[in-house]
Amino acid sequence: MNIKAKELAKKLHLSEAAVSMALNNKPGVSRETRNLVINQAKKDGYDFSRIQDKSEKAGSIYFLIYKKSGAVVGDTPFFSEVSAGLAIGCKNAGYKMKIVYIYEENGEVEKQIEDLAISDCIGGILLATEMTKEDLYHFRNVTFPLVLLDAYFNTAEYDSVLINNSQGAYLATSYLIQATGKQPGYLKSAYKIANFEERSHSFFTAIREHSFPASQSQVWSLTPSIEGAYDDMKKLLQSGEKPVSCYFADNDMIALGAMKALKEDGYRIPEDVRIVGFDNISASSLVEPPLTTIDVPKQYMGEQAAKRLISILKEANPQHLKIEVAVSLIKRKSA
Repeated sequence: MNIKAKELAKKLHLSEAAVSMALNNKPGVSRETRNLVINQAKKDGYDFSRIQDKSEKAGSIYFLIYKKSGAVVGDTPFFSEVSAGLAIGCKNAGYKMKIVYIYEENGEVEKQIEDLAISDCIGGILLATEMTKEDLYHFRNVTFPLVLLDAYFNTAEYDSVLINNSQGAYLATSYLIQATGKQPGYLKSAYKIANFEERSHSFFTAIREHSFPASQSQVWSLTPSIEGAYDDMKKLLQSGEKPVSCYFADNDMIALGAMKALKEDGYRIPEDVRIVGFDNISASSLVEPPLTTIDVPKQYMGEQAAKRLISILKEANPQHLKIEVAVSLIKRKSA
């Protein structure tokens, strides 16, 4: 005879409510408890047909946007496309998606995360672009599964979906060297973010592999926004600094801001200075000249994060995965 939920609760020394939440994939129990209940139910012949399909869709998937500086996370073209991909992935699977901003600056991160425990959240996609591994400690007690988006940490037991930053920076730097035969400079983000650190490492790897001394690369730190990079570049040029013949920029916003400042100072692009960006935001194809950049399939990245989280919700014993999305070079007129 098949075991019933009430009997399963007694056997596992759990409350009937906890067993019901686990069987019906509802929030309120930990992943470990959910897996324990599902595995035991399968072993003892529980009739899963009792659970209607609509119960599998109960609750919402939360897109959790963790903000520190806010310069590269939030209402930017990059994250608008990522968010659109997440929404499509959730909708295709029959789940609602809700967006929640978690602000570090107000000092109430723990409270914001606690509020999720009493919400209808059954799983979270955490935009971890600005996060460090220490920041993840805030999420140690969440009872729903998390997928990290746009970041990966060796010490974190979470699934991750992110860009192949190393591939992109290497492609961009190598292209500049092959096109000019000269050593590129680096328009580096003034904000320390894991993605940019990976790009930095790969930039210097390409420099060394092409027999240039890394120590002689001109590195200018710019704010990673169009306005901020423009202001920073204007100050450098006004102070008498001279640009080299070509640059790799950590992102398109830095590249676009720097291009505007250089043009205002009389430099021609690409005749005097060549620039390659990273991200392929919509504005990169609209400027004059159009920006050569690294294309990131942003919407696809969001869809894959949603797909992975939904798989975790359905799997009894999911294994952790690191999904790295490949990038490509888009050749335009700036380089």
